[in-house]
Amino acid sequence: MNPPAAPNSRREPNVALVHDWLTGMRGGEKCLESACERWPEAKLFALLHKRGSVSEAIERLRPQASALNALPGWPRYYRYLLPVMPLAARWPIPESTDLVLSFSHCVAKAARPPRGVPHICYCFSPMRYAWHMRESYFRGGVKARAIGVILKRLREWDRRTANRVTHFVAISKTIRQRIRECYGRDSAVIYPPVDTDFYTPADVPREDFYLVISALAPYKRFDLAVEACRRSGKRLIVIGSGQEAAKLQATAGPTTTFLGWQPDGVIRDHFRRCAAVLFPAEEDFGIVPVEAQACGAPVIAFGRGGATETVRGLRHLDPTGVFFEEQTVDAVADAIERFERERNAFDPAAARRNAEPFNKARYERELFDFVAGVLMGMGEGGRAE
Repeated sequence: MNPPAAPNSRREPNVALVHDWLTGMRGGEKCLESACERWPEAKLFALLHKRGSVSEAIERLRPQASALNALPGWPRYYRYLLPVMPLAARWPIPESTDLVLSFSHCVAKAARPPRGVPHICYCFSPMRYAWHMRESYFRGGVKARAIGVILKRLREWDRRTANRVTHFVAISKTIRQRIRECYGRDSAVIYPPVDTDFYTPADVPREDFYLVISALAPYKRFDLAVEACRRSGKRLIVIGSGQEAAKLQATAGPTTTFLGWQPDGVIRDHFRRCAAVLFPAEEDFGIVPVEAQACGAPVIAFGRGGATETVRGLRHLDPTGVFFEEQTVDAVADAIERFERERNAFDPAAARRNAEPFNKARYERELFDFVAGVLMGMGEGGRAE
């Protein structure tokens, strides 16, 4: 979907796209993909690129990676390179560039545009490792204390390089507030795209199992869902993997099944059949709750973060989920019981209606219109006059 042409524009802008790392097709990469389709001649930069791990639209731009990409076996340990990532975030943006568009949750927003050129950052979050969720990534002990100095320097660098961004776009109101707190900057809000054409309801009965779908990282707190279902004997199916997988499997009860990562078709089938999706994380946005609702499934979620912007609780006329207010096992268990008592209040059609506005066409229209507005405010070729 093309943006409206700027008055008196003579050509398409020369666009430089920047992403943190390209190692798989998750939500951030799907946001980038739309920009790659819109500007197929763009230059694309990233810290790291695992060839073949992203869509054809992204691969076609032949991403230019940093020196970190030459490290042997980096896909096994690249997250531990966080302290040196700022040193590598020095991409050679061509002087002929008219627009820098970064997609950032770590260092991509540090890309330096040529003088007078706008830099729009589509911000998934300020560097969460150093700001709001550092306790979840670095829990206690000597290691956490030792890394404190590094995190302080990362926060200083992150705040300083925010000055390289001329326009921030946040993925949610939650992230808009974090951008204010971390950088002292305002931002527009454009929600990420959800594939509501693929994730659709089906004429199949709901079953009695609960569902978790996610990368199993510590901050996502799926230990709460696993333990709540173990205590109550509720059936739970976990789709996903990650650094917490072994620990969760060791503590799970006999009614919990781990399927690992599964194809999108299998995920959709489980969305269509589950009793509800459990979502105990405080997420920046959270695509899973929207995909679940697009399939007509209710969501039981922590009442903070992006889920509060996409799920309607029991106080709503047409609820699509249940919120719990504390990240504890008891709070998750109580929310499940509340859901089961009020199960007749949840209409799959209402969940579907709630999800539909988050579709890809809406995302592209809003993002590309925003870009067009920025370029119209610049001189010819997108440069400041």
